[in-house]
Amino acid sequence: MRTGTHTGSASQGVLQFVGDLPTSAPAASPVAARGHSDWFILLAVLGLLFFSVAFVYSASSSFADARTGSTETFFWSHAIRVFAGVAIMLVVARVDYHWLERWSKPMILIALGLLCYVLLDGARMKGASRWIDIGFISFQPSEFAKFALILHLAVMLADYRDYVGDLKFAFVPMLVWIAGVCGLIALQPNLSTAMVIFTLSMIVLFIGRAKLSHLASVVVGGLVAGGAYAVSAEYRMKRIMSYIGLHSGGSGDGLAAMNYQLHQALIATGSGGIGGLGPGQSRQRLFLPEPFGDFIYSIIAEEYGFLGATALLVVFGLIVWRGIIVARHAPDDLGRIAAAGIALTIGFYALVNAGVTTGLLPTTGLPMPFISYGGSSVLISAAAVGVLLNISQQANVMPRG
Repeated sequence: MRTGTHTGSASQGVLQFVGDLPTSAPAASPVAARGHSDWFILLAVLGLLFFSVAFVYSASSSFADARTGSTETFFWSHAIRVFAGVAIMLVVARVDYHWLERWSKPMILIALGLLCYVLLDGARMKGASRWIDIGFISFQPSEFAKFALILHLAVMLADYRDYVGDLKFAFVPMLVWIAGVCGLIALQPNLSTAMVIFTLSMIVLFIGRAKLSHLASVVVGGLVAGGAYAVSAEYRMKRIMSYIGLHSGGSGDGLAAMNYQLHQALIATGSGGIGGLGPGQSRQRLFLPEPFGDFIYSIIAEEYGFLGATALLVVFGLIVWRGIIVARHAPDDLGRIAAAGIALTIGFYALVNAGVTTGLLPTTGLPMPFISYGGSSVLISAAAVGVLLNISQQANVMPRG
């Protein structure tokens, strides 16, 4: 068995913040130490899910009426997925999270298989193959792959804790899984999602005590590879130039529609002012393409104003904060890394989505967790929170009695 390599002082400080445990520390008894699920996380997620039904209905009613003749089409579809997500979250929360030790590898293999399948026979939308459509259901494999990767990395980091600094026997094997997931997603093509998942993977490796020199090398290499891939196609180059204001987009390159979407989103956000126009009073939902999807945050800002939009981000911040608390008190390395990884993934996706809809970040296809319309995102994120809730029970952050 190889001995671990010490990381720098900056890494140690962050690791102490998220509850770095001595590798010889025994795991707490899952029976004696089990407490309640963290109520802050549970209530925050339930609130997001149930409020999302109203958000989706308001944002989709006009679009649904024009397409299907009923204003409630997307409302009922999303409501069913929300209740299914709540059920999945509560069931998973009752299952000992150590099941990950046995099933994380099959999960990541399934994710890779789905990502390969979507390249070969996936449903093409807007020039990209990102969905699997099997008739009665369609889903986005990248939503499953992101959590499958994060959780598998948590298992590997826990297993490699005594020699996590070893390049050949620890770091490279983890890097292979990251490269596989991110590479397949980039080929869809979906560079933005691949870069976000790559960033989250690096954060998880940092929390798991990977050597800073190894991480720095991979980050630099990833940035170079991502940059080269971004400029390798004309349409991606035009998107970059459009974002920095050097290209307005033409009718044949898809940028005109993208710029129109962002322009309408900014109008919606600005129209809301401080207090908003009121629930159901959005005007830009008539002009914003599919306002109930990735750009639903702009409709929320229009109807509930700066205060409502900020409150939504505060709720996500609460989930991240409580997730870090759970990680600090987790009974073992697996719980610590998995809890931090899940919480940070949810918070990071929310932050990126808000940045995109307000024009602070380039346009991507990332949904607002628990809020945007879509079954794969809601169900998979709810299952991941179930894992987080089970860790919180064994971390005993809210003792019984």
